[in-house]
Amino acid sequence: MKERTIYGINTVIKALELHGDSLLRIYLQDGMRGKRAARLQTALSQHQVRVERLSADELAELTGTDKHQGVAAAMADHGPLDDHQALSLIESLIDSSGDTGRHPLILVLDSMEDPRNFGACLRTADATGVDLVVVGRSRGIDITPVVSKVASGAAETQPIARVANLARFLRALQALNVWLIGTDESGATALFDANLTGPLALVMGAEGKGLRRLTRECCDALVHLPMLGTVESLNVSVAAGVCLYEAMRQRR
Repeated sequence: MKERTIYGINTVIKALELHGDSLLRIYLQDGMRGKRAARLQTALSQHQVRVERLSADELAELTGTDKHQGVAAAMADHGPLDDHQALSLIESLIDSSGDTGRHPLILVLDSMEDPRNFGACLRTADATGVDLVVVGRSRGIDITPVVSKVASGAAETQPIARVANLARFLRALQALNVWLIGTDESGATALFDANLTGPLALVMGAEGKGLRRLTRECCDALVHLPMLGTVESLNVSVAAGVCLYEAMRQRR
């Protein structure tokens, strides 16, 4: 069985609440005390998970950081959705939208490399009701302990797909009548003037590089974020947050 390491109080507690059966081991720092320890013990009391005690240095070696907050966990890694599973999910959401009145919302991240940005995007995606986050298999980023920590539990709850060919996947979404809106400074329409209410995939480019040419060409429309100051662009996770909250506002 594949497994991955997560760490941090909020991340581990959220994983216990939502995926208790998937947690294989909990690692606690020797001598851990205080409110954090009490919160964790309350969550642990409701699950049968093996607990191991480690020193602070051993936890740092396990997680790759000294900001582990005294707790880590080994979690069964079921992996992201593949192309077929992701498209099946979107098809089912479209089929049920007549009853629910809710259209699917997808976040596509083109060639993202920074784990902290990815974690922040997952956290915002979870908060705004995104149905699926999509990354490319060859150029996309994986779920690492840093991603899980920054995502504060969203990496364990947010559906994620890693697809073989991003451009091909985007064309498959178009065949399902999902509207593809890419963010690009050359976009003719401002984000706040775009219609974000139907079946929608928001396509965000990588840090510094923006959308790749093939990805851009797949988009039905390009939008830009209005910038009133002197900076030329926003961090991709911030831009994703602006776009997703505007989509949520329009859909309410």
